[in-house]
Amino acid sequence: MAASLAGKKIVFVTGNAKKLEEVIQILGDKFPCTLVAQKIDLPEYQGEPDEISIQKCKEAARQVQGPVLVEDTCLCFNALGGLPGPYIKWFLEKLKPEGLHQLLAGFEDKSAYALCTFALSTGDPSQPVLLFRGQTSVRTHCDLLQEQNKKRLELAGPDRDATRLPGLWLGSLLPA
Repeated sequence: MAASLAGKKIVFVTGNAKKLEEVIQILGDKFPCTLVAQKIDLPEYQGEPDEISIQKCKEAARQVQGPVLVEDTCLCFNALGGLPGPYIKWFLEKLKPEGLHQLLAGFEDKSAYALCTFALSTGDPSQPVLLFRGQTSVRTHCDLLQEQNKKRLELAGPDRDATRLPGLWLGSLLPA
């Protein structure tokens, strides 16, 4: 599928111009397509992360009538069976980082992982959506998260990209 997209424009579904710049910088000159950002209002799907990514990608491709790339990021606490997972945005809005940490108060296991999924569609509904996933362990103490976030924001360019989760596996979109 990726070969069929060579030289084509792919809509990266985001309203954040900085996110587009970051993805383009990570992919570099070897990426055989042109990425353009487009903000699209998509339904808030429920389910497992892969299911959500696939549904969002299919709907975005339907709206755009062409190739799309969609990113989803999850924060999953092992003690909570992977929750909040894809619902992290709403948990953070309601609970703030301190509240997330308090969710784990009754558990010995405070471990978590971040999961980032890129879903790619050619725009052809008969073709499967390709998923590119990466996962990394994260520490969950509220102060540590705030400190790491601050440090990441202070980094620039390639140093920051090395700490950004998608940068760890976006390379799988590049031709071999």
